[in-house]
Order: sequence, then structure tokens, then C-alpha cells
Amino acid sequence: MLAQGENQADRHQGYPRRTKLRTYPENPADKAIKLGLAPYHSLAPKLNALQQKSNRISVEVAGQSGLGRDLYLVTLTAPESPLETRVQERFRATIEEGRNVPAGLYKAPIWINNNIHGDEWEGTDGALRVIEHLATSNDREVQNLLRRSRIYFNLTANPDGRVAGTRENSAGFDLNRDFVTNSQPENRVMQEMVERTQPLMMLDEHGYSANTLIEPTTPPHGQNYDFDLYIKHGYAGGLQMEKAVQALGHPEAAKPEIPFRDYPVGEWDGWAPIYTAQYAMYHGAVSYTIEIPMRVNRGDYNTQPVAELQRRSKINADVVEATIKSTLDYVDDNRRNLIAGQSEMFRRGAAGEAQRYIPDGFVPGFGPEDRFSTEFPRAYVITNDRSAPATARLVDQLVRHDVRVERAEKPFTLSGKRYPAGSYVVDMHQPKRGLANVMLEQGSDISDKAPVMYDISGWSHRLLWGASVDVYKSGSFRFDGKPVVAAAPTGDVNAAPGADLALTLTDGKDVNAVNDLLGRGIELRRQDDGTVVVPARERAAAKEVADRYGVRFTTAKPGGVALQRKVVAAAVSADELQVLRESGFEVRTISTAVLNAGFDWSRIDVLYVGAGLDYAGLNATAKASLNAFLQRGGVVTRGRTGSKFNVDAKLLQATPVAGWEDANGVVNVVNGTGPIGTGALPHSFVYGPQWFTNLGAGVTVEQRYGSTVVAAGHWHARANGTGGQDAAAGQAAVVSGTSANGTKTVLFGTEPMFRNHPKGLYAQVARALFWAGSR
Repeated sequence: MLAQGENQADRHQGYPRRTKLRTYPENPADKAIKLGLAPYHSLAPKLNALQQKSNRISVEVAGQSGLGRDLYLVTLTAPESPLETRVQERFRATIEEGRNVPAGLYKAPIWINNNIHGDEWEGTDGALRVIEHLATSNDREVQNLLRRSRIYFNLTANPDGRVAGTRENSAGFDLNRDFVTNSQPENRVMQEMVERTQPLMMLDEHGYSANTLIEPTTPPHGQNYDFDLYIKHGYAGGLQMEKAVQALGHPEAAKPEIPFRDYPVGEWDGWAPIYTAQYAMYHGAVSYTIEIPMRVNRGDYNTQPVAELQRRSKINADVVEATIKSTLDYVDDNRRNLIAGQSEMFRRGAAGEAQRYIPDGFVPGFGPEDRFSTEFPRAYVITNDRSAPATARLVDQLVRHDVRVERAEKPFTLSGKRYPAGSYVVDMHQPKRGLANVMLEQGSDISDKAPVMYDISGWSHRLLWGASVDVYKSGSFRFDGKPVVAAAPTGDVNAAPGADLALTLTDGKDVNAVNDLLGRGIELRRQDDGTVVVPARERAAAKEVADRYGVRFTTAKPGGVALQRKVVAAAVSADELQVLRESGFEVRTISTAVLNAGFDWSRIDVLYVGAGLDYAGLNATAKASLNAFLQRGGVVTRGRTGSKFNVDAKLLQATPVAGWEDANGVVNVVNGTGPIGTGALPHSFVYGPQWFTNLGAGVTVEQRYGSTVVAAGHWHARANGTGGQDAAAGQAAVVSGTSANGTKTVLFGTEPMFRNHPKGLYAQVARALFWAGSR
């Protein structure tokens, strides 16, 4: 896949690639200025000047941030003719096929990612020092290094957060949690960078951790890695960076910490593919998260004297510079082994070979606690059995991430099951099988493998994205297929002429289609099972949205009540807000403060409470206005904030029970036959899960936790024995009902919109909003 705005000719145009970067007005509010660091508006002029001065530096605009700021890919290398660039690209592709190249002729690629968290600034500034040194130094060693290497810098991965001084991007997302979902534009750019450059080694420059933190991580390590190929260089490179940081002579960075060596199990794990470094490993990189030592953000930014902040920032930039230069030296000294190791990883994948057993002491400290592995299936088959738009979305996501997918030209049989032409096959004999598997596998319950985990421990595109995916474990197979560049169109109107049309809400795209039609003023009906009916006279509009969203209409059965467009008042987290808006709902964001300041409820149909709203914290006027709305409108809640709202507002009789606060992952669920449980997936996602007991009369259980709760994740009981999986088994996870004052209410103890990841659950939320908001 090519970067945004790039075509094949661009990839082969040679170096340098000079771009006259657009400049931005000076912004005195840029939070970097106080720290003595480079404000965003200074970056383009600096890079423009360096491009005029040196033929070793190239700058390309790789994409834009959420607010439209340019994202800069800076490349340092000796000049190349277009022919030389084509040769390098051929070498890169040959390595990806698992074959050897002349190591002496291949330019070793290294990728440095900076400032992914906006209020961890100094990666950008340390990188600028290295960029200028490499572009302008007359040192023969530098010039020779650039003849043997291409060094890529994502100068600031999160410019909107950099300017605003926020960890998150402008949409409120932590970009270092989004890599296999890549819901954010900045993440899509980074994903394209790592695939395009295929680095031998990469750094993700963060802050702040006392002394400096240098990966490799503690266990658990991702089970899909060829970890033997990573850890031998990962540990050695980390030790070399440690020496470089110590050589700076800063007492504040005298004792760098290497989690693999220094931390307890799980405190800085390498399990989830959501982080930059852990994701990049699937593209062949020996990768590191670096945490520089001196805190300058959050409370310190506002309380420390400016001189002290600038002193700390300079130390931090020194550390960044040292880690980058040490990495360049390590790659240059070990380039042949690193190239061979990357090629070997891809070769094993293409050959379908088993992962290697890693013995104790393989590197100092490696033991049983570090040993994680999997048996790769032979293939995955993706069909339209459940949801055509979900199938297309999953296929396109896989292809986007450089996973190879084929589309069957003819029907075929696998494990006794007949698959139609058009089915998609992911043959796991492919170079990036680890990435394919981490996206498609179920995952593991690792509750007994680590006492704590740094972040989420379960995810699965197969279980949570809504497509129908079969696993073929082993054996040979044959089918006639062609490589997929993009999924085939899925939209269809398959109903008799003159008949009303039915759309079953099984996917977020179905919700898009419904909200699109409602927004045009088309009269729709909603049936008891959640099916939406379009009048026969609106067939042309149905055909239009079928093509636009890839949804499929069938012949409707009689019945249904009028369905109007819903306006949602939403007290939500950033991920929930993005999903609701992407689903086509008209959303008015609220909070306790917004309601206390006065809020017009007249056009609101349903209230969604997930974060930031405390009923008890409302003043008398706001509470009276809300209570008046509850006489006519509906409520959907999620999590502890939502459950507390339900109790305080005296809506449904349902006692919320909190599971272990750090529990998270993919859970097995059993669906009921109510308006929200009908047709839902058999899996959901939790993060600080809840369940509901002491249910009152008329409260319907829409979904229960399964008898085996965790499909993949980390969930154990508290020290006092409460809140564990056993306590949750069989309990109500989602309930619905009508309160004594007539408020239709749905309570979610799960996380159906978590970080924009569980896309197959969005329709369940929409069904809840449509049901609760209807009278």
C-alpha cells in the first residue's frame, strides 16, 4: 500500500525529493514554546531551509492531522537516481518474500516516530538535531552511513496534540492505542509509513519515566511474534542505548530502565498490537518504545518555573538524540544480521513453518515467563453469511495492513463445508502471517499469565467486527482465487418489485443507511425485532443507500411502527462520540456542567450516558428540566457512570455490580430475544465490566455473560475474592425496560464502542437508541 497522495511513480522518483512545504502562521499559544521547544509553525521553515542546503534530506507530506496540519515524513539518505531507487524497492520487496538480497547493496531502513502523545514533545526536538546533523555534517562517517542507510523520521505524529499540549489528538484519541483499528487519520499515516519503509529497527519516542525507559518489554510477549528474531537484537540494542544515555552524564538519566530486565511481569507488557512498537514488529522491525526521563507535562507544566521546565526539556532532547544516534550505530554495525533476520521472519511466514522454541537463557534473563507462542491455522475464510458490509470492511482492513487476501473465483470445499464463489481466503502461508493472525485469531485468556497488564489484553477483528470468519486449522487445500486489492461491492436490493423493503440492523453501515434515509425525510417503520422497513415507493432511495453503504435490502414482512430520526444528547467519551456521529446520528454533547448552565431538551429524543454526567451533581433547575425530558424521552447508559445515573434518576430497578476494575477483553455472551439482544453477536467487549442483579418486574435481560466469560483478555478477582469471572458468569450484561414514569431505558455493562474497535457491536447500540427513543 502506498502513502496518502503517493503513486507508484513517486515511490521510484529517486532522492532527494524536495517539497516546498506550506508554512503556518505563528501561534503564540503553541504549548511547546514555554518549554523552549520547537512550535509546530517553526517546523516547515526549518525543513524548507534544510532542503535548500542539503541533497541528503527529503521531506514529503504523508497526510494531515485531524485538524488539517501536515504530517512530515523526513528521509535522510545519500542521493539516489530513479534507477537506484527502483533497485532498492526491488530489494525491499524481495526481503518481504523471505528471500536474500545483497546485504552490502541494500540501504538499511530505520524509522523514528516522534511525539505520538502531543504533550510528550521532545522526540520532535531531539529528532530535529539528528536530522540537521545528518543533512549538513561533513563527517565522512555520516556520509558513509547515509550511503548504507535510509533514515526516516515522522517528525511529529500528533501535531494537534503538540500545539494544544494534550496527550490525545484533536478527536480525543490516544494514538498509541489505535494501530490495528487505525480509526484516526494520524494512525493511518503511521501505518502506511511502517509498511512502506519496512524498517529493520524503529523507535517510538515518548515521555516520561524516571531515568529513561528503553524496551524490550516485560512478558507477556505477543504470541504471534517470531520472538527469537526480535529479542536477540532487541535486548542488545537496548543495552547499547542504555550506555549512550548514561554517557550524557545527566544524573537524572543515570540508570535507564529496561523493562525486560528490570520490571515485574505485566507492568510494561508487549502483548497488544495496539501500540506503535508492538505493531511495527509485525512488519519486520526490531522496535522500541522510549520513555524520556524528566516530566514537563500536565501538573508540572503549570507549576514548575519556566527555567526548570526548559532545563528538563533540554535533558529530554539530549536523551532522544542519544537513543537515535545509538540506534543508527547499532543498525550500521549489525545490518547484515538484521537484514537476514527480517528476511527470515518473512520466509517462515511464507513457508508456514512453526515458531521456534526459545530456550532459557537465549538472552540473559529469558525464561519460562517469556515464552509465548501459537499454532497458526492454515487459513481463514471470510464470507457474507452474516453481514456483507462487515465482510467488506474486514477484507479492506486486512489488505490495508498488507495482509494478503484472495477472492475465490469458483465454489470450493474446505473441511466439508461448501463455500460460494466470492468468498475471501486468507492463506496463512504468507510473509506477514503474524499480523494476519493477531487481527483474526480469538486471542487468549491470559488472566493466569500475569498479575497485572499495562493496557487491554484482548481484541479480535474476527469476533468483534461482525463478519463471518471460519478457521481452517490444518491440511492442504486448493481453490481458484485472485489477489484482492479492495473488497467487492456488497450493496443490493433483493426484493420483489412493488414490495416494501427490509433492512436488518446487523452492522454500523446498516445504521448509516437508516439515518441517511431518515435524514431525507423518508417515512420508515421499525418492527419488533429491530428490522427497519422502507416503503416500496422509496425503492430508488434504498438502491442509492445500498450502493453507498454496501447494505442489502430484502422483502419486508407486514407491520411496524413509525421510525423518526433520533437526536441524541450524549454524555460520552471521545470514542463513543466518534461512533455515534459516524453512524449518522445527530448528537448534542452534554455534561453535568452543560446541563447546569441550561440546556434545551425540546429536540432531544434519547439521552446516552457514558461519561461526564452526574445526576446528583445537577442543580435544581437542570434536574427539573432533565426529569421533564424523562417523561417523554428514552435513556441508554454504559458503564459505571451510566449505571449510577440509572440508580440516581430512579429509572430501572437493576442493581449494578462492578467486576474487577482492570478486567478487559473479549467476552462470550448469550443473547436474549428482546429488542437489543436479538441478532447481536455472541461476543462483546469489556473494560471495567459490570453486570446487573435484583432485576425488577418488566426488566428484560438482553444479554448475559457466558458460562465461560473471557474469550480473550485479562480478568481475575480482587484480593477479597469479588469481581471475578466466576461471579460474572451467567449474569445480565445488558438489560432493557420501561421505568415507572414511562422512560424506555437500556443499560450496558459492556463496552460496545470501545476505542472505535468492536465495530460489529455498533448496530446493537443503534437498536438501543431507536428502541429507547421511540414512543
